[in-house]
Amino acid sequence: MAVRATEISDLLKQQIQGFSDDATITNVGQVISVGDGVATVHGLTRAMQSELVEFTKTGTRGLVLNLGEDSVAVIVMGNYTDIEEGDEVRTTGAVASVPVGEALLGRVVNALGEPIDGKGPIKTDKTRDIERIAPGVVKRQDVDTGLQTGIKAIDSMTPIGRGQRQLILGDRQTGKSVIGVDTIINQRESGVKCIYVAIGQRQAQVAQIVQVLEDNDAMEHTIVVVASAADPAPLQYIAPFAGTAMGEEFMENGDDALIIYDDLTKHAQAYRQVSLLVRRPPGREAYPGDVFYLHSRLLERAARMHDDLGGGSLTSLPIIETQAGDISAYIPTNVISITDGQIFLETDLFYAGIRPAINTGQSVSRVGGAAQIKAMSKVAGSLRLDMANYRSLAAFAQFGTSDLDRSTRRQIERGQVMTEVLKQPQYSPLPVEEQVAILWAGTNGYIDDVPTERVGEFQSRYLETLRTSHSDLLEQIVTEKKLSDELVARLEQVTKEFRNTNDYGTSDTETAS
Repeated sequence: MAVRATEISDLLKQQIQGFSDDATITNVGQVISVGDGVATVHGLTRAMQSELVEFTKTGTRGLVLNLGEDSVAVIVMGNYTDIEEGDEVRTTGAVASVPVGEALLGRVVNALGEPIDGKGPIKTDKTRDIERIAPGVVKRQDVDTGLQTGIKAIDSMTPIGRGQRQLILGDRQTGKSVIGVDTIINQRESGVKCIYVAIGQRQAQVAQIVQVLEDNDAMEHTIVVVASAADPAPLQYIAPFAGTAMGEEFMENGDDALIIYDDLTKHAQAYRQVSLLVRRPPGREAYPGDVFYLHSRLLERAARMHDDLGGGSLTSLPIIETQAGDISAYIPTNVISITDGQIFLETDLFYAGIRPAINTGQSVSRVGGAAQIKAMSKVAGSLRLDMANYRSLAAFAQFGTSDLDRSTRRQIERGQVMTEVLKQPQYSPLPVEEQVAILWAGTNGYIDDVPTERVGEFQSRYLETLRTSHSDLLEQIVTEKKLSDELVARLEQVTKEFRNTNDYGTSDTETAS
């Protein structure tokens, strides 16, 4: 049957009249190959870098990582084993985003923000892009408010401020994760929201950390983002960006937030794996050339916002694993140059029973005393330098102290006592006022004559006495935030009374300084 030209023109007119401005253009392609979490797709000519695409048959989502002349490389965010050659892929026009907001507090989620704790769906309609440009200099303000970790050795010698980036690095099994967990536990009364991002860890280990947080009533203010060793490399790659987006939501609403990346070594390895699979050229240690940018664009998002923008903050504690204490390796030096200081944990100290095993000589905070209350600055002023000097002198002390002069012997003895004072069991952070009190007693010679093996007992009984009989003194330290002459006189009186009623040897208060 012949088709008349008028019928064709009428049909075209109907189509034109029915056209609406809200019509969507979908770019469709086909899978050429898939393997190891990466799919090569032909036909997505309009795809954008970091755009989300959908595999129509399985409903799985992917992220565009490489744009080639004839094809694009897509990292599959989920199970890739059901995807086959020839499957249809569609662009979504959106970049990867995750749910954010207070509804996530107390929950364990995966790298896509989906709950994996069996507590039902997360009721929030807020989402935020995982990749975002860091706030500019004009939007920030100075870091001058402390974030207390509850760990004496850190709060006294390498203090952390709100909005700071403080690196924690050391060999495996030296207590890096414990510092992060302790810091989260210590935020119970501070109002700081916490995000713990577990990258490439065993699921049993993550479950253990979640249990510790629950036992210490810390999950109420914490989000745990998990991309475990069992998850594909693409999910391990995006996990820290997802956690940062959740933290930025709190920061930009005027709240203070803390994020711990545990750890960025595995994150870099996951990114290296993905980059090699999409055939990016390898550089040093087979890492791609942009591995520095990978971590810098992540950590630069930590900031303390200007008061005009709410005054919120996002503090980040990235964790890096070293090999045989080598902090001059590629990834450690990259992250050291991005952060505002580092806490270096040493294996020898850890196995010597000094925990946290902080190497005071190589640990530093570039924010420094600006993040401490004046009371802590006063008692810990020269502590880091004194402890570093003691460690160098201790090497000679193992051969005997008989040939050393009196002042050197006293320095070694004081260093031994302060080493015991700075020891702290895991998951038991101390409030800042108690830290100030015990460090004041230590630095002023009230513990010098206490046998080394009894310093821990002295410390626990001394603090218990302050809590029960002199709680007003501790409250005064918190309120005034500085050690006035009156406060020092009260501390002297209380400490002398404690020494007189407890037998720890004769206190050399005459030489107390």
